[in-house]
Amino acid sequence: MKHRIVVLGAGYAGAYAAGNLARRLSPADTEITVVNAVPDFVQRLRLHQLAAGRDIEAPQLVDVFAGTGIQVRVARVTAVDPERRAVAIADAAGGGELGYDTLLYALGSRGASHSVPGAAEHAFDVAARPSALGLRERLDGLGGRGGGGSVVVVGDGLTGIETATEIAESRPGLSVTLIARDELGARLSAGARGHLRRACDRLGITVLEHTGVEAVEAARVLCADGSALASDATVWTGGFAVGPVAAAGGLEVTGSGRIVVDRTMRSVSHPDVYAIGDSVHAVGDNGRPLPMSCGSAGFTGRQAVEAIVGRLTGREIANVKLVHRHNAVSLGRRDGLWQSFDGTGQPKPKYLGGRKAARIKAAIEKGSLWGTSHPTFGLPQRKRRLAAAPDASAENSGRAAA
Repeated sequence: MKHRIVVLGAGYAGAYAAGNLARRLSPADTEITVVNAVPDFVQRLRLHQLAAGRDIEAPQLVDVFAGTGIQVRVARVTAVDPERRAVAIADAAGGGELGYDTLLYALGSRGASHSVPGAAEHAFDVAARPSALGLRERLDGLGGRGGGGSVVVVGDGLTGIETATEIAESRPGLSVTLIARDELGARLSAGARGHLRRACDRLGITVLEHTGVEAVEAARVLCADGSALASDATVWTGGFAVGPVAAAGGLEVTGSGRIVVDRTMRSVSHPDVYAIGDSVHAVGDNGRPLPMSCGSAGFTGRQAVEAIVGRLTGREIANVKLVHRHNAVSLGRRDGLWQSFDGTGQPKPKYLGGRKAARIKAAIEKGSLWGTSHPTFGLPQRKRRLAAAPDASAENSGRAAA
């Protein structure tokens, strides 16, 4: 009987890992099934651009995995039962259950309103395509790229910054306000923060720093200081949260619901389960948890693949470096920031800003799509056979690999 590998989620982490596993493991011994709620690949890195009016590619997963032997199941994951090694799914046919021998959990995250009254009902987010398209429709209703209206973006993280600058540049007739709980760009170096302020000034974005939000209404945002901001479209970018499936299934998770894993991305409570991407609580080489990011998705995905292949084939497991090296931030189409970080996670004083940084971010976006659309390109041609009796308790993570 073949070893059944089920991958939950086909975002950047899940799609990459599934393709790598298909290339490196023999189909004579393994079968790989990818479960995803939608039939296409969503470029989450670019959803703020989709909301602002750009056309974004969405390749079909059956085309992405064509020729790999991977089975694609378009369905929503409703439950995980790690004791029985089964996953409950719901689809157009009514759903059912999938059994597995190895589970790779990559369901990612979603926008989090943090229980702020009205945020879920009245604000858009750019964490999922339906909401991004809803925001686009609302902006179009304000008169397209030349019409008037007010947009309030809540959240001063990278998503909020990219969303505010993209909308302001693409739709100059709109009045855009960015609400920052702390100092704008607090996670950036002093020089990068200065560049960001100049970009906001150039684009006509009003920035409100050290401002909390108490509630969101249909046509205004209520701030903690008692003020109210008129808003024809409110965008909530105040953070991300994972779904309840892992916690409900009995996997050991953090207080925020992210799966706790060892250095090889294997669940500390259930050794047949691995977690990657935004779903995982992974500690980096500097002793700090990796942030939810595309970069982290790549690192954790590569490490999980090394661990699964190593354990199933009885080979040594390579350690992938788990580091948060940099942030690439778009500030519209013609401006951007490239911020590097030191070993402790602090921003380095030197940064890159302007058109060159924007081109780097665009190249990352293009490369991420190409890599996902060609999941087995450049990997070893030899497909490894499984060991006669893979040791599920092996803890071999000896040699390092970048």
